[in-house]
Amino acid sequence: MSSATTVPGERIRVLVADDHPMFRAGVVSSLAAHSDFEVVGEGASAEEAVRLAELHRPDVCLLDIAMPGGGLVAAREISASLPATRVVMLTVSEDEDDLLAAMKAGASGYVLKGAAASELMNVLKTVNAGEVYVAPGLAWGLLREMSKPRSTPLDELSTREREVLELVAAGLSNQEIGDRLGLAEKTIKHYMTSILGKLRVRSRVEAALLAYREGIAPPLPVEQED
Repeated sequence: MSSATTVPGERIRVLVADDHPMFRAGVVSSLAAHSDFEVVGEGASAEEAVRLAELHRPDVCLLDIAMPGGGLVAAREISASLPATRVVMLTVSEDEDDLLAAMKAGASGYVLKGAAASELMNVLKTVNAGEVYVAPGLAWGLLREMSKPRSTPLDELSTREREVLELVAAGLSNQEIGDRLGLAEKTIKHYMTSILGKLRVRSRVEAALLAYREGIAPPLPVEQED
């Protein structure tokens, strides 16, 4: 984690939103007791967090991910309307899906509620300085998820369905595909129905275009005029 520092004389203005009064009070008290921070507002729901953020325009919003209305909803709205305000999610959730959703919602930090006050303050400084913070135990999971190959609708096709699609993209009719694969034309029609459904397209032409785009079949050659 970065050892970001605060410019002397400039306090980081923080908005805290959490629906657990005692926990929120503890966070606010810890921040207010430190000369580097100024708590400009407190909320207990996503709606309050968005309203207070627009009113006070804090440097950092510290949001509970599970508060009423959804912390992710608040993060998304605040990030969209106040791009200069940084968002940190404070949560008990170690679920990688929640972490990814928070990052997509515009959060710059994701810290677990078990963190010590000193760690939380360092996170706020780090994020306020323009960096990103993810709880160490979750960082590897985030990296693994982001490194996964991009999935496409074609991944849903069986091996046989991909063979049929490649031949469709090559311009063959159902009868010709059946002859090539040693299958009845009726069977090819069943495969086509399944292929169109899985690819969410309406016609064999759209299916062929998708195959070209994803690189599983070369485009048909363009005929040259004499």
